[in-house]
Amino acid sequence: MTRSDSARPGDPGRTGFRADIEGMRALAVGLVLLFHAGPVLVPGGFVGVDVFFVISGFLITGLLVAELEATGRISLLDFYARRAKRLLPAAGVVLAASLVLTYLLLPRIRWADTGWDVVASGLYVMNWRLAGQAVDYLAEDQAPSILQHFWSLAVEEQFYLVWPLLLFGVALWAHRRGRTGLPRGRLLLCLALVALPSLAWSIRLTDDEPGRAYFVSTTRMWELAVGGGLAILGPYLGRLPRSVAVGLGWAGLAAVLVAATTFESGTRFPGHAALLPTLGAAAIIAAGAAAGRAGPVALLGRRPLRVIGALSYSLYLWHWPLLVAARAHFGELGPAAGLAVVLVAVVPAVLTHRYVENPVRRARGLRLRPARAIRLGAVCTGVPVLAGLLFPYAVPSVPAPPPNSALTRLAETADAPGALLTPPAPGAAVLGDLPRDNPAGAPVDRVDAVTPDPLAARDDTPTVYAEGCHLDARKSTVRSCVYGVRDADFTVAVAGDSHAAQWVPALQALALSRGWRLVTYTKSGCPFVDLPVELDGQHYRSCTEWNTTLRATLTGPQRPDLLVTSGWLYQPWRDDGPVAGPEGVAALADGLHRTWAGMVAAGVPTVVLRDTPHPDLDVAECVSAHPERLTRCAVPRSAALTGSGVVQERAVAGLADVPLIDLNDAICPTDRCAPVIGGVLVYRDADHLTATYALSLAPRLGAALDNILH
Repeated sequence: MTRSDSARPGDPGRTGFRADIEGMRALAVGLVLLFHAGPVLVPGGFVGVDVFFVISGFLITGLLVAELEATGRISLLDFYARRAKRLLPAAGVVLAASLVLTYLLLPRIRWADTGWDVVASGLYVMNWRLAGQAVDYLAEDQAPSILQHFWSLAVEEQFYLVWPLLLFGVALWAHRRGRTGLPRGRLLLCLALVALPSLAWSIRLTDDEPGRAYFVSTTRMWELAVGGGLAILGPYLGRLPRSVAVGLGWAGLAAVLVAATTFESGTRFPGHAALLPTLGAAAIIAAGAAAGRAGPVALLGRRPLRVIGALSYSLYLWHWPLLVAARAHFGELGPAAGLAVVLVAVVPAVLTHRYVENPVRRARGLRLRPARAIRLGAVCTGVPVLAGLLFPYAVPSVPAPPPNSALTRLAETADAPGALLTPPAPGAAVLGDLPRDNPAGAPVDRVDAVTPDPLAARDDTPTVYAEGCHLDARKSTVRSCVYGVRDADFTVAVAGDSHAAQWVPALQALALSRGWRLVTYTKSGCPFVDLPVELDGQHYRSCTEWNTTLRATLTGPQRPDLLVTSGWLYQPWRDDGPVAGPEGVAALADGLHRTWAGMVAAGVPTVVLRDTPHPDLDVAECVSAHPERLTRCAVPRSAALTGSGVVQERAVAGLADVPLIDLNDAICPTDRCAPVIGGVLVYRDADHLTATYALSLAPRLGAALDNILH
């Protein structure tokens, strides 16, 4: 959402002021704030952003159209000067404050990312940064950015890089042909050229990549274009019959509220679903002039809502950084606590509105000299961006974790197979032959050193990620990497999702020490199973296609001598929806059973690695935040061992030829799972082992495989 360029609240009769639109702003920001405070309050409150898009499209286009009517031209300098002085000073203050909040309250592991988030937000490309992270499986479990809400501002500003230029082109075309009057038809055609492809793409991308579709501007521009179309049609909308306008306005308000109360996080959005709140907001605006006091203005035009509407931009800017900082400091907030933080955000919002927004907006010198406003905007952007670029250097440089590079170096130099490569710290080796209840694996508050450093833990991943062998959710082509002894007589394949990929470091070490050839087949969020599964509430088609091709590969000429697999817990997909609950668990277990039995029947010996415990806590971030109180990062073993491991046990029942290897006693030895064992950080996020700890498990995995193979 943005601060509009419309007239400010005051005398309702003042030209250009729409009390209903000011109230719509209050409604929209209220929905967003309640949703962020606790989704249970308004499960679809995120549609408030869509309401803002329509409002912004209407108001900004209205100003441009009015300028065209009055002068026959558009001053791009004046337009961008107005945008700069209205948006950038307040945004710059919040960007700077977000860096301060990060320094004071957020774990150090998040400092570097926050610095780059400030840069992306200051340059109004935060939506594209978030879109990239939405398809990055490695970023899935990380806490949200303190500046995540800047994505919507970025969408609007990207739209306004394009839209005024199109209007400028239409004005120039009309001028050269000597035409008088506003070419509304041409303007609507320009809008249609933006809106229709954007809507079509929104529907398509939401079906294929909903996470990415939510943030990219190409799926959202149609919503701003709808508002722009209303501005162009303004004179005609004012002629609507009063009864029609009244019904239309109230129906629009009802549509927005229905969307806010019935949509939820699982709703495929934007896509088709965004039509309801977008057209609802458009209906309120379209009906406003003709409906008069009988329309929604009777509710939306009330003074309390107008006051909140006037503060909406500052409220939107401030509420999210305060919520993120509060959650980082106090832990997860309930709805009541979330509401309390939102109320606290009113204080800096009022101060920013009064001492930053209004003085800059009303400054006579900036109005008379647009170039000054542009320069001011450049300063308000440049200073936070520079601070964001420098901020990551506040985090001490941490060397990249060594185990993967060591494995790669050994493989590339073709060293003779021999001794098992050991990690840079003992890790699971301190647990001895009987790890269960071993005191060396119990949680403690402090350790002398942690490897990898928590600040580098995100990069402590299997080599399949850096080498492009681990497929993302969009791809279905089977891709593999080969490790160990490439011309070996014995080939081991590992297949599955990221929970299978996390065992690659241990398998690489074993391949080198035993003279095996190791081939990897892994894909994000995709288990090795002959069963359709869901991803983000829809059929994960690329996973189904990948599995079909992979099964053919594994049972064909490239058949391995041993298949190792593991995986996370997934919901099967049936007909038009996911299968949840006990029925879904049973269906997944049956699918895994069928898949593994099929491999054995095709002559491919198969071993299942029981899935690792799920801390359901970002362990690396927690250790970064509490280096002197590591016990705060320990989780109950009973809770961590539920889920996918139980399903795997059920799936191997009756499969005498498919052994299940369980190394979880060496990952969570005591009744509480320790975040650091033997000086090694166990998890890099909420459920994936660090490559270093996985490597320390290689001797145990090797012993278990030796028992099976011999």
